[in-house]
Amino acid sequence: MQKAIIHTPVGRCLIEGDAAGVSKIHVLDEPQELSLEIPAELDEAVEQLYDYFNGKRQSFDFKLNPAGTGFQKKVWEALLEIPFGKTMSYHELSVKLGDVKAIRAVAAANGKNPLWIVVPCHRVIGSDGSLTGYSGGLWRKKWLLEHETPPIQQSLF
Repeated sequence: MQKAIIHTPVGRCLIEGDAAGVSKIHVLDEPQELSLEIPAELDEAVEQLYDYFNGKRQSFDFKLNPAGTGFQKKVWEALLEIPFGKTMSYHELSVKLGDVKAIRAVAAANGKNPLWIVVPCHRVIGSDGSLTGYSGGLWRKKWLLEHETPPIQQSLF
């Protein structure tokens, strides 16, 4: 398993993967040394993440290989369908997955997402529009949502 630690506007990020794909992207709260060299297996993921943070990318197309249960993977696949700049409530996500009563299980699977930003769990909010539950911290969730929905320039005349 190859690893790289990169700098992002919201903290350092650990990326793990191999020839089968990227299995983990995780924001770090504790200080870690940045990688001086990026392994070839992670190069595309690093470039695409830099493009995202620089406002040049809205989706990702490098190979993913997350570990999880069948249900978790089903939830993560549904998260991939939330468009850039849009949000969805946990309730809406549960309905989309076919079981409105599974809202807690959906929220738990969302919280176990191993692919920060790429599988956009930050786009899931409370039914009342509130920013709820984010393993990277609510301040990061707010930053990411604002990054994806820049303010619209108003006409002065």
